[in-house]
Amino acid sequence: MDYDTMLRSLYEAFNRRDIDAALAGMSAEVDWPNGWEGGREHGQQAVRAYWTRQWAQLDPAVEPVSITDRTDGRVAVEVHQVVRDLQGEVLSDGRVVHVYELRNGLVVRMDIED
Repeated sequence: MDYDTMLRSLYEAFNRRDIDAALAGMSAEVDWPNGWEGGREHGQQAVRAYWTRQWAQLDPAVEPVSITDRTDGRVAVEVHQVVRDLQGEVLSDGRVVHVYELRNGLVVRMDIED
């Protein structure tokens, strides 16, 4: 299945801070990495709380560069990620890979690879 359009729309929702639109692409029990504080978030409400905390302190923007289907059924999205503080100063600027496990058209798990 081609998840390109769906995943790109999730990144667009994240970048415009539309939590509801981003969460709509995730299963209710999504397993999500907490790349800022460490650990993992379980469930949509935990992801909502995590992003709310994060956006109160940081201004991240994540743009997909490439989307690739992996042989194990997961989808890898190479992203250009820029994280700024709330005054606009760049704290980090680089590329990482987000790896998604999808089921029934929804994200059930995401992992971050350097």
